Amino acid sequence: MPIGDMRTLLGAHRAVGAFNFIQLEVAEAIVDGAERAGCGVVLQLSQNAVAFHGGLAPSASAALRLAEAARVPVVVHLDHATEEDLIDEAIALGVPSVMYDGAHLPDAENLARTASIVDRAHRAGVWVEAELGEVGGKGAHAPGVRTDVDDAAAFVAATGVDALAVAVGSEHAMLERSARLDEGLVAALAGRLPVPLVLHGSSGVPDDGIVGAVRAGMRKVNVGTHLNVVLTGVIRAELDRDPEVVDPRRYLRPARDAVAAEVERLLRVISLESP
Repeated sequence: MPIGDMRTLLGAHRAVGAFNFIQLEVAEAIVDGAERAGCGVVLQLSQNAVAFHGGLAPSASAALRLAEAARVPVVVHLDHATEEDLIDEAIALGVPSVMYDGAHLPDAENLARTASIVDRAHRAGVWVEAELGEVGGKGAHAPGVRTDVDDAAAFVAATGVDALAVAVGSEHAMLERSARLDEGLVAALAGRLPVPLVLHGSSGVPDDGIVGAVRAGMRKVNVGTHLNVVLTGVIRAELDRDPEVVDPRRYLRPARDAVAAEVERLLRVISLESP
């Protein structure tokens, strides 16, 4: 199947699941889970994951090949990029969707840089997500911050972004799913903005919170840490079960299967198929 396009993917789903990967096994599990659910999916690689691997090309190229081989639409997305050179490299590699995160910058500089990135990305046919307002736990972001509706509308109009990550009560890197979202604010933003809303920090949001956010107008739901919790839990159990194991396939295979099952389950929640 051709590599997915974000506009087409969002057009075919009320909301889409977007899952971050670091290891190839997790990328494989994300695609496997999406195929089991029969849903399109966003396969995300963050700037931090790129730094871990020492460069973008190996992981991004693997993700693009997985997308081509998938039986469902898969959009490869560069997540939380603060470096413009990295975004330019992703565009050159054929990554069809990027997020520029300028939320740590002064508002005027964030707006100007975002607008510049949107201009050159759109000329290459690339979708651009950006962020105004802060999602707790990421860089300069602080818990309790909320996106202002008027500021968000002005930012979208001035930059021409295709999607906006908004702060509505979630935080990055939460290990427990206990965050409570401001669904009224989600609805107000969805009613005012002409672009899809993106929920970051969804690992900390319970199923009912995700369902409520989607019903209120959230269109893209990002999950990263929660998959790491699932992966690591299975690996620990397998190593405890057999302390002599040295072949990584012995513990990575069941861990990969567990992540795929959780991706499938979460996609059904996000698509409102689950009760």
